[in-house]
Amino acid sequence: MTHVSYRSIDVDGFEVFYREAGDRTKPPLLLLHGFPTSSHMFRDLIPLLAESFHLVAPDLPGFGLSALPSRDKFTYSFENLAKVMGRFTEILGLQQFAIYIFDYGAPVGLRIAMAHPERVTAIISQNGNAYEEGLSEGWNPIERYWRDPTDANRKALRDLLTPQSIRWQYEHGVPDVSKISPDGIALDSWYMLRPEADEVQLDLMLDYASNVALYPAFQAYLREHQPKLLAIWGDKDPFFLPRGAEAYKRDLPNAEIRFLDTGHFALETHAEEIANGIINFVKG
Repeated sequence: MTHVSYRSIDVDGFEVFYREAGDRTKPPLLLLHGFPTSSHMFRDLIPLLAESFHLVAPDLPGFGLSALPSRDKFTYSFENLAKVMGRFTEILGLQQFAIYIFDYGAPVGLRIAMAHPERVTAIISQNGNAYEEGLSEGWNPIERYWRDPTDANRKALRDLLTPQSIRWQYEHGVPDVSKISPDGIALDSWYMLRPEADEVQLDLMLDYASNVALYPAFQAYLREHQPKLLAIWGDKDPFFLPRGAEAYKRDLPNAEIRFLDTGHFALETHAEEIANGIINFVKG
């Protein structure tokens, strides 16, 4: 049986919730979730990896059970998310670690890696994009908001925050939706009902443009430091296209690329395949 600990830690005045499992003498693996979820998305993966890794899965600021300070006290930007997560690893004493990056976790993790390349031993990108060709047409309304941040364009994005939209994000591209647990959908929808949670998410959608602007810098980091990288991708993701996974080979010729017959939330249906892929990748 895998023992998972559920903890909170003060990160320079910011409370961060995290899950932890595995022997602390094993190689550390930092699991970074995406939108609109939390570390709960790793609930099936953690037991499958706990014998091989020291696993740490935090909730990003404003997500899950981590602090959700008001927007006048904390600026919700990817730069600030990465700063909090970077300090989180320092306070936990993670001197070197691999990172699992998914969705929003990708720009957070890559910012951490750029700031301290000596700390990141390997990257597992599960639908974690770093190339413009990986962006699908599903980003069009968000890109419209980047170009013209009006109230009308912000309001148009609220449909992405509804329970119906969250369910669609989980189920799109999944051949058998009966394999999707309703728990993650329900939990993500519940978190979205907290005061100001919707505004925080809209702020981050606007700031996502800063990640796209950093894509050349992310790619330069990859070329210079040549980290080991496994891109394991749900190939029917409505947001991040398979071309985004294949593009890693441009900067990392030795990158391993694998596709799974599923959608964005690949862990919901393919946790065992992803776990085996990670274990073989690290051993290889």
